[in-house]
Amino acid sequence: MPREFSKLTEAEKQHMVDAIPLITILVAGADGKMDDNELEWAEKVTKIRSYDHASKLNDYYKLVSDHFASRINELVIRLPKETAERTQVISEELAKLNPILHKLDAFDAAIYYKNFRTFAEHVAEASGGLLGFASIGPEERAVIELPMLEVFE
Repeated sequence: MPREFSKLTEAEKQHMVDAIPLITILVAGADGKMDDNELEWAEKVTKIRSYDHASKLNDYYKLVSDHFASRINELVIRLPKETAERTQVISEELAKLNPILHKLDAFDAAIYYKNFRTFAEHVAEASGGLLGFASIGPEERAVIELPMLEVFE
């Protein structure tokens, strides 16, 4: 368990763990179709980030990657199927991270915020473009900056 989670309730911890699957679904489904490339790449990124020795968030990503695929499946079943409604529900869920991030010290909050944004960009780049990478569609572009989150720097 990440040490900074000691300040959080169990529900807040779960919300932080769910952030990455929610971001995945938000970005991958922004264009109305979640393709396997985006979901597989998102899972790979969580695994890579769990053992990136330069990252402060290794423990966090280990926690996320342990149940990533099953959590994606659970959330997809529970979330609305229609794109605009799903985007709205996920945006509201992600906005609940703001008070949680405020409970962390400013340095940790900024690290999580920046990681959430870069993760969203990685998911968006997983489909399209040259050899399946480096193309972000307009629907994805609208959500990858995670406008529902306050800026933590």
